Amino acid sequence: MIAGLDGLRFSHWQVEQRPDGVLVLSFDRAGESVNTFAQDVLLELEALLERLALDPPKGLVLRSAKDKGFIAGADIREFAEFDRKGTIADSIRRGQQVFQRLAELPCPTVSAIHGFCMGGGTEISLACDYRVASSDPSTRIGLPEVKLGIYPGWGGSVRLPRLVGAPAAMDVMLTGRTLSAASAKAMGVVDKVVEPALLIDAAADLALKGAQRPFRQRFLGWFTNTWPARQLLAPMLVKQVARKARKDHYPAPYALIETWRRSGGGIQALLKAEQKSVVKLAGTPTARNLTRVFFLQERLKGLGGRDPHGITRVHVVGAGVMGGDVAAWSAYKGFEVTLQDREQQYIDGALSRAQELFAKKVKDEAKRPAVAARLRSDLAGDGVADADLVIEAIIENADAKRELYGSVEPRLKPDALLTTNTSSIPLTELRGHIARPAQFAGLHYFNPVALMPLVEIVRHDAMAESTEQRLAAFCKAIDKLPVPVAGTPGFLVNRLLFPYMLEAALAYSEGVPGPVIDRAAVKYGMPMGPIELIDTVGLDVAYGVGQELAPFLGLQIPPALANPPEPGKRGKKDGQGLYAWENGKPKKPEVAKDYRAPDDLEDRLILPLLNEAVAALHEGVVEDGDLLDAGVIFGTGYAPFRGGPIQTIRETGVDVLLGKLKALQAKYGERFAPRPGWDNPALRQSSNTVN
Repeated sequence: MIAGLDGLRFSHWQVEQRPDGVLVLSFDRAGESVNTFAQDVLLELEALLERLALDPPKGLVLRSAKDKGFIAGADIREFAEFDRKGTIADSIRRGQQVFQRLAELPCPTVSAIHGFCMGGGTEISLACDYRVASSDPSTRIGLPEVKLGIYPGWGGSVRLPRLVGAPAAMDVMLTGRTLSAASAKAMGVVDKVVEPALLIDAAADLALKGAQRPFRQRFLGWFTNTWPARQLLAPMLVKQVARKARKDHYPAPYALIETWRRSGGGIQALLKAEQKSVVKLAGTPTARNLTRVFFLQERLKGLGGRDPHGITRVHVVGAGVMGGDVAAWSAYKGFEVTLQDREQQYIDGALSRAQELFAKKVKDEAKRPAVAARLRSDLAGDGVADADLVIEAIIENADAKRELYGSVEPRLKPDALLTTNTSSIPLTELRGHIARPAQFAGLHYFNPVALMPLVEIVRHDAMAESTEQRLAAFCKAIDKLPVPVAGTPGFLVNRLLFPYMLEAALAYSEGVPGPVIDRAAVKYGMPMGPIELIDTVGLDVAYGVGQELAPFLGLQIPPALANPPEPGKRGKKDGQGLYAWENGKPKKPEVAKDYRAPDDLEDRLILPLLNEAVAALHEGVVEDGDLLDAGVIFGTGYAPFRGGPIQTIRETGVDVLLGKLKALQAKYGERFAPRPGWDNPALRQSSNTVN
């Protein structure tokens, strides 16, 4: 037995003494496939470190015994439970205490990082004297706590600025972005990068011999954290954050900057200030809703299951912006893809856009040709016969789609799936003459495909359950989040977006300036305004969706969307729509300084969306309110800090919102009449996803 550890039994930690006197401490959380920090894990580590402090080895190397990465961070489920019990302060104090005990060990300590190293995993690494990372592409290091409405609270916000300098550290913590091993080395987060097979030996060598950090990194770590530097840098950091996030929506970045700006003294004083600030943030609606969004995302990921999808070859018909991008993304994710259209020029345009995607996503130039080779032009549609999955992405016209299916389906393999990327047409309208409706479904992506994580799997009553399972597994394979929805007009996301965009277009037709409308929506928390969104989606697509959805929802189409757009004026893709576009950005006209937006503009925009969410839930478009919220957040970017439309209704109050709807109904007409479903008890309950 290793000296100092006699008689101790560990569930989550393994110790091994190397011949060179270095102790290797391996984290292997019992009963879990991924390492996360729970309280019992920390208590065990604390007991172990107490013994090592009394009888230290020549050096200590911290590693993961899991195949899947280093450490994913704190156990978020346990964190949510502590929030319910009001014991978050204790859990944060314990994490700080254990990591500080590691930092104070009277022997050199090295973190050996392979695979993902997130949150608490990065914080425990920062508590070590040195860090070595493997050169494997899977190695990513980050502090993403800001995405949960908090910031690093186990000493990370104290240690990282003093290691690499405040500007670089703040960039990592304020954005939540992850670093490759090479980027982490260049920044000074890690001291060495080696091949995976050499990781432990390199870490042990570093523990025994040490290393001198470059003077520039040591100087920045000291100088940028002096009192004058903090007072000078903090306002600049606040200004940068304000460009991307409002303080009332996302308080965590501002709290991180302010705590860093005003806190001085020794390590214990700094840790106490960090703890106090993070505990306060953890109790905010933003943090609770962002934690909820995390669980919603995990639920969608889980829908992909573990069953094989049996798909290797994908054939896409329609090389427009959507079809071409779906084809390119599928090829990028490892599938053999053939792309068909009625004219070669359209395919060529899609292939050109695909090269831009590959150049951006595939950093290793030597690997790009192999990725590009997976996407092939197929004017004649020969790929249909070999495809395991066919995705139709042609114009929003039911007759055209049915005609295409008539020519494609007879050539399909027996087990191949036929899917449509229609954004609004009910599948019952499309499946009429299909011989194998059980293997037909909707697979609705969102624009831009490379950025939007959601895919709606659109059901119909003759679809086989195995079809849904295979498509969900395919979504998982291409790193998309699937949400199963009913095949009624507009499905989920477009059905909810349509009344919102329609009301925006109506206000625009009434003379409210587009930039004013957009500002109101962004102030609410939408990622972009609805007028800009209409142009981004395309006035042609908006018109087509309107023809399908307006009658279904009983809504009038305003003048801005009543007719097909003129040639060359479809929006962003043509450079001209409701706005003029230049280099992919809208040129929004100036608004008169004395112009005052209508007081009820935000309610006019948002309440139709919430109203339709209630109706969609009532009609069973999705299984429950959590799936509805997940679909709308990941399909539209709907204000994540609000937790989704249903969560917004719960937090604001059904009676409050009904009162507002009825007031708008009296002022503007029946389009604001409350839709069926407002009496649903689920709208008055806390979500069982987190609370």
